[in-house]
Amino acid sequence: MKKNILIIGGSSGVGLELVKLICEENNVYVASRTNDSIGELPITHIPFDVESDDFDNSSIPDHLHGFVYCPGSINLRPFKGIKPEVFKQDFSINVLGAIKTLQSVLGNLQNSEFPSSVVFFSTVAVRTGMPFHSSVAAAKGAIEGLAKSLAAEFAPKIRFNVIAPSLVDTPMAEKFLNNETKKNNAASRHPLQRVGKADEIAKMAQFLIDDNSSWITAQTITIDGGIGSIKS
Repeated sequence: MKKNILIIGGSSGVGLELVKLICEENNVYVASRTNDSIGELPITHIPFDVESDDFDNSSIPDHLHGFVYCPGSINLRPFKGIKPEVFKQDFSINVLGAIKTLQSVLGNLQNSEFPSSVVFFSTVAVRTGMPFHSSVAAAKGAIEGLAKSLAAEFAPKIRFNVIAPSLVDTPMAEKFLNNETKKNNAASRHPLQRVGKADEIAKMAQFLIDDNSSWITAQTITIDGGIGSIKS
């Protein structure tokens, strides 16, 4: 049976790779600002800007089996130079956007004939202190706490899990990887001597919305090339 999967922000980066992985075997609904990169894929596109729009759940089926929230931000700078407005924007994109879209489809997830799955994204910087990450780590730390709380509140009907990557080669991270020197420096900080690939993160998201992960909830799964656990 095909599942109904809603992906918020599935038109680039990890979200796009996830769409490519699952669109042939599932009914995939992608809510994003643009659909240039997904126009040829067998999906239903819903025009949506998480920062300004309210999500209309009439665009999706009554029964929803999976929900993946991909929008994020990377603002790395010294704490003393970060204005409160930056913290607010990061919190709005990463946390409030997830909350408002999830609340709009909560009934659809609860209507599923078997336990549904929600996947959020965090960062390795939440559990591993990294300089200049205060804004994104604060926002993503809230996401991890939200997921644990919701996993407790909605078990066994809905599972909630989080993926926490290190630096991944996506359009969002382009400014950190836009020349060979930056790429080499980023790679050398990881024990596995490279940054992540979008499809590697997407494959974990695919697993978490699949029945093969049906006994996993309230977990933050780190995919970071070893940077958060061992010294190179």
